[in-house]
Amino acid sequence: MPKPRGGKLNLVHVVIMGCGRVGSSLASELEAAGHSVAIIDQSREAFRRLGPDFKGRTVAGVGFDRDTLLEAGIETADAFAAVSNGDNSNILAARVARETYGVPNVVARIYDPGRAEIYQRLGIPTVATVIWATDQILRRLVPEGSLSDWRDASGTIQLCEMHPHKDWFGRPISEIESAIDARVAFLTRLAEGLIPDEHTVLQEGDLMHVTVRAENTAAVEAILARSPEDHS
Repeated sequence: MPKPRGGKLNLVHVVIMGCGRVGSSLASELEAAGHSVAIIDQSREAFRRLGPDFKGRTVAGVGFDRDTLLEAGIETADAFAAVSNGDNSNILAARVARETYGVPNVVARIYDPGRAEIYQRLGIPTVATVIWATDQILRRLVPEGSLSDWRDASGTIQLCEMHPHKDWFGRPISEIESAIDARVAFLTRLAEGLIPDEHTVLQEGDLMHVTVRAENTAAVEAILARSPEDHS
């Protein structure tokens, strides 16, 4: 079972499978934040991406092999990320980490959105690379309308940044939620996040992030694009 390290509950040991661009970036950022990191890759050459200042553990081997995982400290790991370039390897390694070693926080990068949806429903957290990349590109190609910050692996639920008509400013968030039949998850106000409550009022300059079913996104956009007086 995972064990706390040195009494510092906020610091964790993370095992990463795959030392490509994503894996090496994760390893460097986690180490910079003070976490303990072990990274696995079949190619020792891949570890050169980490640079000379990396102090974590590097393990050459297959990320779902028992001996390799043990060398990486999987028995005391608090988190495991499978970010190699193979969907099958990532899923297999994620399942071994979670089901065999009881690692509490596990995520797998998946290129095939169809597979990502299946594994997500099985309870294996996944990052669907194609869906994420598509959203990021669309945000830059089509800056108007809603911007998708996140969507679940099945594509059913989205978290979107939406831009309401100016006449919505000064209205309670509860009124806006009733009008759009969706949840305002949070606001970005003066560069800080704000979770709205029953007393929160939308102010000019706020960025509004709405949790909505993908099939209803266009309808919600249409409502917010018009003055609330149009719905009276």
